[in-house]
Amino acid sequence: MKAINYLNYFFIGLPILLVAMGIIIPNIGGELVCCGLLSTMLTGLFQLIFGIKMLIDEPEDKDLQSYICGVIFFFLLWIVNAVIAHFDFIYYILFATPIILAIYFSTITYKKAHQ
Repeated sequence: MKAINYLNYFFIGLPILLVAMGIIIPNIGGELVCCGLLSTMLTGLFQLIFGIKMLIDEPEDKDLQSYICGVIFFFLLWIVNAVIAHFDFIYYILFATPIILAIYFSTITYKKAHQ
């Protein structure tokens, strides 16, 4: 579990590091910022895969169940807003939800690694 926690630190820190380096370095700053923003998708993919794996290993864990429900809510809201609703204020919810889910998954892995 500690390995997953350290991998999570890496996947959370990589976009932050790339964006910070992109702001500091003037010549290739735009490319680094773009790579940093694109690497957030890898962070979400990592967290989704390991969240599902952890839920399969511990199906009674309420925190993991809440995390997976939040992920399902995010994707359903995204699809419904793109196909049916088209409300602008829902995009604010869609922007904030992955950040909240990433923080929540990080706290779950931290708690499990330090039990």
